[in-house]
Amino acid sequence: MRKIGLYLHIPFCDGKCAYCSFFSKRSDESFIDRYTDHLIKAIHDWGDIIKRTVDTVYFGGGTPSLLGHERLIRILKAVEQSFTVTDNAEITVEVNPTSTNDLDFAAMRQAGFNRLSIGMQSVNDNELRILGRRHNAEAVSRSVQSAKNAGFNNISLDVMLAIPEQTIESLNKTLSFCASQNVQHISCYILKIEEGTPFYAMRDTLSLFDDDEQAAFYEHTAERLREFGFNQYEISNFSQRGFESRHNLHYWHDEEYLGIGPSAHSFLDGKRFYYDNDFQSFFEGRTIHEGNGGDSEEYIMLALRLTEGLIFKKYSERFGKTVSSRLIEAGRRLAANGLCHVDDYRISLTVKGFLVSNSVIAYLLENT
Repeated sequence: MRKIGLYLHIPFCDGKCAYCSFFSKRSDESFIDRYTDHLIKAIHDWGDIIKRTVDTVYFGGGTPSLLGHERLIRILKAVEQSFTVTDNAEITVEVNPTSTNDLDFAAMRQAGFNRLSIGMQSVNDNELRILGRRHNAEAVSRSVQSAKNAGFNNISLDVMLAIPEQTIESLNKTLSFCASQNVQHISCYILKIEEGTPFYAMRDTLSLFDDDEQAAFYEHTAERLREFGFNQYEISNFSQRGFESRHNLHYWHDEEYLGIGPSAHSFLDGKRFYYDNDFQSFFEGRTIHEGNGGDSEEYIMLALRLTEGLIFKKYSERFGKTVSSRLIEAGRRLAANGLCHVDDYRISLTVKGFLVSNSVIAYLLENT
């Protein structure tokens, strides 16, 4: 049976960022303790139900580092008690620079955590202020150095593109800072205005960039990170070779994973389901069935997010059929416009294609 990824949602923040649409709340220590206990119970319950081997564990949020190292270690121990966790499992926790001062990175490393994802977004104070972030570049640098001193050698930084007031020069400052920290992974996301966020309410007053300007930031980022030695392996993700996010590759390879916590999604035994954005539903163990998953169209859509693209041999091995000639011909038409590459082995999107990936992928799927 294939190994799965395990996602644990930690829905707490010390303040909501203006752009964030993820489920998270401010809370007191008592409720955080209550949530931790329920999460551990759910981990044990799921372990009894599915009895699967886990090769990646991802603590996401929210701000998981707000739990502190003792709670995080308790949760990880519950995972190890409930599932078979491989010896080389990738175990990631998201941290914010403002909440790492009280973390004992050495204790976390000894407990089994081996990867950090640090929510940096920018090193420019004006951009951080606009986003509602409460750290600065020095805090990021301190977090990275503390983690390295504790033995972490797999660290990722988040970067946001097309922030109001951002320029190519300020973006260069952020990207150069990332390179100077000698981290192994960088995630770069174009700012999106999501419904229900403060930015959505302010959208008419924000100085937002148009599609062409966003494309310029994205293309510049891909080129600059390539110069710094980072390989783009997915639409928004770049890494030193061998440091791709193994957990996220479960998603993009259309493999199975279990998500535990409010708003967490799962894909197991061909079924997709999720917990609602509600603490009580989670405490009562109620999940919502989303439908079947893992069909060939879904596989193609996810594979095309990766720079390796849709590999014909892997597709044939999984589905027992070849990629349709119609899809390959559609890919060749897109290739003539610089949106993808097509050869005898695969179809893969270019940087230009990634910028309009939804349209490109939809067009290819119409021709399956």
